[in-house]
Amino acid sequence: MKSIEVAAAIIQENGRILATQRGYGNYEGYWEFPGGKLEPGESGEQAVVRELEEEMGAEVAVDRHVISVEYDYPEFHLLMHCYLCHVVQGELKLLEHHAAKWLAADQLDSVKWLGADIEVLEAIKEQGIVG
Repeated sequence: MKSIEVAAAIIQENGRILATQRGYGNYEGYWEFPGGKLEPGESGEQAVVRELEEEMGAEVAVDRHVISVEYDYPEFHLLMHCYLCHVVQGELKLLEHHAAKWLAADQLDSVKWLGADIEVLEAIKEQGIVG
């Protein structure tokens, strides 16, 4: 089975976190934390900063590592490193995603999350990241 390593951003603002909806591929319409594949020699922190600039046109800073999740999809094995981030420059734009929502704690289960992201939600709740 193919293995993919990615980095994802948990962007928090005003007690809410950003969820983005995939606009393409097998999982189109599902919700996820924005991010993408690590390039050779790239750390998770470097990848998440680069991916957010490419996917959403904004510069983010990494505050801390939250969780790394391993998850088996039918087509591949995923290793996803998730980082709490904040926007330092620019505005978040939907360059690759279909939609985005800022979700408060009581709204986290209101969208259809990808399997791996459900594990991340549990860590967010346990760590009190969203209030």
